[in-house]
Amino acid sequence: MKLALTFLIFGFLGGLAVAADVPASAPTPVLVELFTSEGCSSCPPADRLLEELDSKQPIAGAQLIVLSEHVTYWNSDGWKDPFSSQDITDRQNAYGKQFKLASVFTPQMVVDGESQFTGSDTHSLQESVEKARAQQNIPVKLSSTIDSSGKLKAHVEASGGSGTVYVVLALNHAESQVLRGENGGHRLSHVAVVQNFQQIGTLKKGKEFLKDIEIKIPPGTDPANLRVVAFVQQVDSAYYPGKVVGAALSMPSK
Repeated sequence: MKLALTFLIFGFLGGLAVAADVPASAPTPVLVELFTSEGCSSCPPADRLLEELDSKQPIAGAQLIVLSEHVTYWNSDGWKDPFSSQDITDRQNAYGKQFKLASVFTPQMVVDGESQFTGSDTHSLQESVEKARAQQNIPVKLSSTIDSSGKLKAHVEASGGSGTVYVVLALNHAESQVLRGENGGHRLSHVAVVQNFQQIGTLKKGKEFLKDIEIKIPPGTDPANLRVVAFVQQVDSAYYPGKVVGAALSMPSK
C-alpha cells in the first residue's frame, strides 16, 4: 500500500511538472493546510506530499504556501507529538463545523479554506488548487527580518477586500524520532511546521491594512530555519473560518 501511494505521488508530481513548463503570469498564492500528527500512521505519506508541494511547486499558475498543523488528539495514544498545539486542534474543529463534518480526522488537507479532503488524495488536491488559483485574490505583502538582538519583526500589508488577518511562524524543516504509538520506531520529517498562529487584525472593505508586529521565537529555535506566512481569511455568519482571499510567504532576512 505504501509503495503504491509513493508511485501515485511521484506520478502526480511528474505529470504536473510538464504543465509547469507552460509560460504563465505571476502565480496565484494558494494556502494549503495539512492537519497531521506523529501519532497517526496514515499521516507520513501526506507529510511527504506536503514537502514535495513546498519544494517542487508542481502546479502551474499556483504558488503553494503550505502549513503543517499538528493536532493534539492523538497525544493520548502512546506518543505526544512535540509539534502539536491546542490552538491548531481548535482551528481544525472550527473547519469541521464549517464543512459540516461528523468528526475531524488526520491527515486532512484544506485548500484556501474552501476545500477539504484526505491529505494524501492527490486528485482532490489538484482539483482544489486549480479551482483556487483561478479565482482572483487580493494582494498581501509580507516582509520579515531578524534584528541583531534575535527578534523577528514582520510588516504586513493588504487591500482590496475584507477578512481576518493572520500571521503564522513556522519551521522550514523539522524531524522527530518517534519512540511509541502507531509510528513507533520511525523517524519522521516535516515542512512548514506551525509554531505560532496569531490573529493580528481585520481588513475592512475599501480600507488598507498596514501593521508591524514582533513575533516571539521559541527558545532554542534556529532563526535560519524559520518562515513567516500571512493570510486574509473570511468568516461565515457563525464565525467559522471561510475562504482565504490572499496569502504571502516570507523567509526572514537578517
